Amino acid sequence: MTKKIQWIVVNICRLVVSATFVFSGLVKLIDPVGTQYKIEDYAAALNLTHLAIAPVPLVLAVVLAMLEFCLGIYLFFGIRRRFTTYTILGFMILYTPLTLWLAVTNAVADCGCFGDAIVLTNWQTFWKNVILLAGAIILFWRGNLLTRFISESAQWLISLYSIIYSGFLVLLCIYAEPVIDFRPFHIGQNMRTAMEWPADPEQLPEIIDFSIEPTSYAGKQGAGIDTETLLADTSFNFLLIAPHLEQADDSNMERINAIYDYAVKGGYGFWCLTASGENSIRRWQDLTGAEYDYAFVDELTLKTMARSNPALILLHDGTIVGKWSQNLLPEEEELSGPLHSLDIATPHLASYHRMLLRLLLWYIVPLAIFTFIDRFIASVRWWRKKKRAQKGEKL
Repeated sequence: MTKKIQWIVVNICRLVVSATFVFSGLVKLIDPVGTQYKIEDYAAALNLTHLAIAPVPLVLAVVLAMLEFCLGIYLFFGIRRRFTTYTILGFMILYTPLTLWLAVTNAVADCGCFGDAIVLTNWQTFWKNVILLAGAIILFWRGNLLTRFISESAQWLISLYSIIYSGFLVLLCIYAEPVIDFRPFHIGQNMRTAMEWPADPEQLPEIIDFSIEPTSYAGKQGAGIDTETLLADTSFNFLLIAPHLEQADDSNMERINAIYDYAVKGGYGFWCLTASGENSIRRWQDLTGAEYDYAFVDELTLKTMARSNPALILLHDGTIVGKWSQNLLPEEEELSGPLHSLDIATPHLASYHRMLLRLLLWYIVPLAIFTFIDRFIASVRWWRKKKRAQKGEKL
């Protein structure tokens, strides 16, 4: 194989592997709690119960997301080549047999490598990793042929900025809900429509596992709720999502109770959906003074609906128009009138897209500026060196 062909093959592998690692890392940065749940699934399947003790799964999810994202960026720019190629090869040596085991045993239904953005079967994941392993071996073998897009003296800047940006993004998405929601319970989703069976019998509804079982724990509203009643209601309904009340954060209970009081006064529904048992519900009522109604929903469904525990979802005529983590609940001044006249009850998708664009530009624009300045300085140095060489030849 000639040097030129080797260079082409290495840099094609570089683009494929780096794009995969950047995308995989970015998805995990956006939804670190989803990655935490997947790590807990792996720990249960492998009987590694010590990995399921909080906050170990979340810490591992954050480290994995940042590492994958930064490795992909390093490989794309051709910086820290030895560390990058060695580490990526180590990842693939670990991932490939693990996903083969998953494909054979189906111990975990979905590997979670691309979160909810792209769901692959376990066999698709295994063959994807075989291709990436081959690319990683080539990069390890001929890493010296990687074209560097930025000078060696400036690589620390790209490295540091990538670490800072990924750290900021992952912490933001832990504090709030994921900034990009790939799940079926996203803002703007009409749940009635999403639960309808498509005309094609081979296709499944977008939402297939949402089912409410009423309980005897009735608050001021004095009645239970079931799936059909909730989705048929054309008015507004608040849903407090709490997969496990015994693990829920109670630091914002005053604000949640204030939102409940607002719902009662306005004639809106307010329901706490949980997978916890009656003893946990009773303890939660005693602890928080909560007077709202409760209903049972499957734990996995609740964890898919929202990542915060608790979280708040606002439905209008079966459509999700608002979703908040327990850290960003609506303030009292935001609930100053009927919901139909308030900004929080309108899904502003244009503002959402602008926010996403800003998040991307905050990384891409500085990175492009760093690269341009570095390439400009390198070009000036090369030009001056060439001019000096030409003068030396004339003399």
